[in-house]
Amino acid sequence: MADDLPQPKQYDYATGGWGSVRGMSKIELSAKAAPGALLTLKDQNKPGGYMCSSCAWTKPEDPHAFEFCENGAKATLWDLTTDRCTPETIGRHTVTQLREMGDYRLEKLGRLTEPMRYNPATDRYERVAWRTAFDEIGAKLRELDPKAVTFYASGKAALEPSYLYAIFARAYGHNNLPDSSNMCHETTSVGLKKVIGSPVGTCQMDDFDHVDVIFYMGQNPGTNSPRILHTLQKAVQRGCKIIVFNPLKEKGLREFVNPQNPVQMTIGKPTKIDHMYCQVRPGGDIAALMGVCKRIIDLDGEAREHGGPGVLDRDFIAEHTAGFDAFIAKVHATDWDEIERASGLTRAEMEAAGDLYANAGNVMGIYGMGLTQHVHGSQSIGMLVNLLLLRGNIGRKGAGCSPIRGHSNVQGQRTVGITEKTKLAPVDKYRELFDLETPEEDGHTTVTFLEALLDGSNKGYIGLGGNLAKAVPDHERVHEAWREMELTVHVATKLNTTHCMPGKSSWILPCLVRAEEDIQAGGSQWVSMEDSFSHIYGSRSSRTPASPHLKSETAIVCGLARATLQDNHPKLTWDDWQDDYSRIRDCIAATYPDEFHDMNARMNKPGGFYRGNAARERQWKTDSGKAEFTDPTTLNACGIGDAEGRFHLVTLRSNDQFNTTIYGHDDRLRGLSGSRMIVLMKPEDMRAQALAEGDLVALVTDAGDAPDGRAEAQRRVAGLKVVPYDLPTGTVAGYFPELNPLVPLWYHDKLSHTPASKGIPVRIERS
Repeated sequence: MADDLPQPKQYDYATGGWGSVRGMSKIELSAKAAPGALLTLKDQNKPGGYMCSSCAWTKPEDPHAFEFCENGAKATLWDLTTDRCTPETIGRHTVTQLREMGDYRLEKLGRLTEPMRYNPATDRYERVAWRTAFDEIGAKLRELDPKAVTFYASGKAALEPSYLYAIFARAYGHNNLPDSSNMCHETTSVGLKKVIGSPVGTCQMDDFDHVDVIFYMGQNPGTNSPRILHTLQKAVQRGCKIIVFNPLKEKGLREFVNPQNPVQMTIGKPTKIDHMYCQVRPGGDIAALMGVCKRIIDLDGEAREHGGPGVLDRDFIAEHTAGFDAFIAKVHATDWDEIERASGLTRAEMEAAGDLYANAGNVMGIYGMGLTQHVHGSQSIGMLVNLLLLRGNIGRKGAGCSPIRGHSNVQGQRTVGITEKTKLAPVDKYRELFDLETPEEDGHTTVTFLEALLDGSNKGYIGLGGNLAKAVPDHERVHEAWREMELTVHVATKLNTTHCMPGKSSWILPCLVRAEEDIQAGGSQWVSMEDSFSHIYGSRSSRTPASPHLKSETAIVCGLARATLQDNHPKLTWDDWQDDYSRIRDCIAATYPDEFHDMNARMNKPGGFYRGNAARERQWKTDSGKAEFTDPTTLNACGIGDAEGRFHLVTLRSNDQFNTTIYGHDDRLRGLSGSRMIVLMKPEDMRAQALAEGDLVALVTDAGDAPDGRAEAQRRVAGLKVVPYDLPTGTVAGYFPELNPLVPLWYHDKLSHTPASKGIPVRIERS
């Protein structure tokens, strides 16, 4: 009876092409971008120019004529709006009224122009002088126990302010330095480091010129990193085969029209990107990869039985790996019925992927948060590494693992000291360079910060960008506690929901965007970023700032540190660092001499400079001193299994979205538009639930009590319109952050504490 089912929504055209051009034009008009914004796009991601503030893709040595993508252009145009959110604009509304507006309308008010302080008597933000803001915030910080204060970083801040922010926190007296990595790719930092000794990917751009097969897992390039599509297109045209594992059939992984190719834009045909598309269940990647490995091991056995050399690279395995025998035993002990059930794929699909792997010279694994944001996401990463190790596909050209980062400098922030883990901080160098003794105990991750917020022990918060209160799980409990903090300080470019939840003393400190010129006493300043491939690049722009009262993130960090620490640390030369950022880079080079030597001289060379990766050189900084095979304890990464009436929810970003920033209400590449309050369902599941297209439902978390046995209040999001979509059975999907209230704070990856937002157990109720 399939004929009576509603037709799934879809986008009927290729990614890129004229749709991408129209999408950028629409946001340009909506954002009312300044005329100079188009000149900024011309120089974006080019040597000597501005590095995009969207994803962490590379700033190439030999750029295209237009080295930006649809979402990168949207981010720049959104930043360079001509709308202004002045103290008078904000003062027309109480903060309670502002909070009801939602993030899209708040950001549409425009760029913040002056520092403001919250007045609880009037429930309004009011203009304040910079000197007053710094002095009063510093005085309040000195009143508080440093260990009861958290310094959060959103991921966009450049290396220079990030390095100083980490020093400020430790000089103040804590290691409470979570950042947006905790919310997305911390599972890579922890899980990947455990098995190969590197917290970041091992690939370089030139590997794409030599790769034969790519396993592409849990990432949507059409929306989240469109510039990679140029690279994937080139690899496919050369003969590379891409095998996709994703619950949704994302258009960016199906076909692509290159907007910079006049022939393809007019009379040419789209490039087909995927060779195979495997619609794995949420969390089913462990089982899917287990099935692929099982096929490869069987092929190896068959070849060796017939006197052949086998499929596995046994020399590499013997010299460079540990745990191989235990992994092989686990593969043999796992039967195909279990694998099919846990993955949602057929044995034939997984065996076909295994055949491609076995016959490929070089294989690369690319992944995103669809792989990492699960309770057992670390084990998913371990399984991907298992696959690569079987044939020595780490540490040689054309092979390796490559996580795709969503923030433009989130990897770099960790590199220069923003970490809650003392063993990862350069404490010896702090002592040597600055006579700085740092706290010995680890600080807060984002999850432990929220736990401290809920139990009342966290009293202060400084946010270096971001909209953290909207991005986190468990909104109802967290938002109630947020306003009980003694101090909240927000370094920001536009107003958002988090700013509308002020603590007892609250401040908004407006900063430059990266696309604006940063002029200090030492002249126009460069900043620097790290991309997903561990390359460091300089960035500078000539756009006039939105307001003469704006300060750079570096200047704000220096101002806060001066006011808080006063003259207690004479070797922390905040005035000198603020005047000339090259002095900060000299300190970074002195702190990390092996990776950042001659930083000022090297960062503006075309292609920047590579800071190196030991695993790429087959130097394994693991406990065993080798790359480690792991045998998973589960076949599905979701922490809670199947039950009658239970679905697993995948949260998504739309095509008009960057994290919590909503540029518009079109999700073109999925054929969706209008309200974001929707739930995508498989038509057969709709019929089983007696639901029709357009019905209003609620999603209710079906996770049971907390691990400590504590009974919890119901988590529920109502008013969601049912939309038919092509999904695996038992899977529903909807938008982040609207559905974040459904994620329990304790529902996170076991090792990294990254919220498990890609496999939330839910039930469906009629609204």
